[in-house]
Amino acid sequence: MALVLAMGMALCRPLPAAASPAALTVLSWGGAYERAQQRALFEPFTETTGIPVRVARYNGGLAALRRAVAEQDVPWDLIDMTRSEAMAACADGLLEPLLPSLVAPAPDGTPPAEDFLPGSFDHCAITHSVFATVVAYRRDAFPGRRPTSIADLFDQRRFPGPRALQRTPAANLEWALLAYGVPREELYRLLSTRRGLDLALARLAGLEDLRWWQAGDTPPRLLAEGEVVMASGYNGRFFDAMVNRGLPIEILWDGQFQEHETWTIPRHAPHPEAARRFLRFATATERQAELARHIPYGPSRQSAARLVSTHHDTGIDMRLHIPTHPLNAERAVTRDDDWYARTRERVGEYFHEYFR
Repeated sequence: MALVLAMGMALCRPLPAAASPAALTVLSWGGAYERAQQRALFEPFTETTGIPVRVARYNGGLAALRRAVAEQDVPWDLIDMTRSEAMAACADGLLEPLLPSLVAPAPDGTPPAEDFLPGSFDHCAITHSVFATVVAYRRDAFPGRRPTSIADLFDQRRFPGPRALQRTPAANLEWALLAYGVPREELYRLLSTRRGLDLALARLAGLEDLRWWQAGDTPPRLLAEGEVVMASGYNGRFFDAMVNRGLPIEILWDGQFQEHETWTIPRHAPHPEAARRFLRFATATERQAELARHIPYGPSRQSAARLVSTHHDTGIDMRLHIPTHPLNAERAVTRDDDWYARTRERVGEYFHEYFR
């Protein structure tokens, strides 16, 4: 009887609750971009799968990833990286390989290889959107004539006032040579020479009252506070400042510096299978189009680009604000990621030594 009673009591005990799925940790860029990702990607992914998403923030760079991989103590499952940094990280063995078959076909069955932009699939990275580093200016700083070309960034006689530029060679070197009148198709050939680098650096050094920035939210703040009249920055951050905060600025699309933004999975990621599941979800046509309703970055899928419509909150036509729109892209510079992957350390050291 005692044995029967004990068995009955055991059967009546509540079963342990099913373990909650482990959270994914995504390393991303913060600010307006992260807010757009939360609404278009992270929250819907959690609703669909039950897997929570946590976000860590950074301003780019590979130093932290190198340390984490070397120590085999990687805290992130996915990293949102520029394609040139992803290529360099992949070459150094810091990322997991990613196959194009990981991505879903378009809704009409078009295979990913035909639906994505050329160059979207690298050995360790998959492009999810195209953003641009651009120059923005305060409208009230130039009430008469307004800047129309990237050369006006360097013309402080006609357009006086402090400037802010990102402390990096990328975009700055190209803009400096464009201001000399160098054709876009000759930029990287000339920058591959010491003469070309010195010409570009000298043009940058000629700017008076130049402020350097590193975090992506700095340029809109400097413009908002009137500390500078022109600043480089990410087109999505400037859009957010104009539309959501009413900042009196305009984007100068001439010379916009287009880059691919990619998803990557670091080596020794704690949850690689869940990370692949997220990557497939986030690169789907519908998710890419939804992201472009929150921040004006061009989808990497043609099927998603056709679905871009209006801003989720204001109804503004987003097609006119994405870098890949024909009117905006007419005089764009496409970042040569192969060149930057090859010259990253040499050119970076030369740049930072010049502007110590």
